[in-house]
Amino acid sequence: QVQLVESGGGLVQAGGSLRLSCAASGRTISTYGMGWFRQAPGKEREFVASISWTGRNTYYAGSVKGRLTISRDNAKNTVYLQMNSLKPEDTAVYYCAATLYGSSSSRNDYAYWGQGTQVTVSS
Repeated sequence: QVQLVESGGGLVQAGGSLRLSCAASGRTISTYGMGWFRQAPGKEREFVASISWTGRNTYYAGSVKGRLTISRDNAKNTVYLQMNSLKPEDTAVYYCAATLYGSSSSRNDYAYWGQGTQVTVSS
């Protein structure tokens, strides 16, 4: 079992930055692909970014490409999401997830999920 705990969310003005962290416990995530998803009120959970277990391959949703950066530190069993140039439409609960299927963008491929951290971007 993998337990995931997100942190780093908060309230920020448009154009600002936040760095989310996802700390894993229970087992090493070094062989898992990792992803970030988000869910805004009244909307479905959507893919944001993913990273392969080596960290060499990253993928992003078109809406965040160039502004958000996913990274990982397997020695610390932690994944990060650096969020720059934030927009009000980035407001959502952000979830970290782990998958054995490479670095999928499909939430159905992720077996383990954190509880989420709220990100609110004011205009």
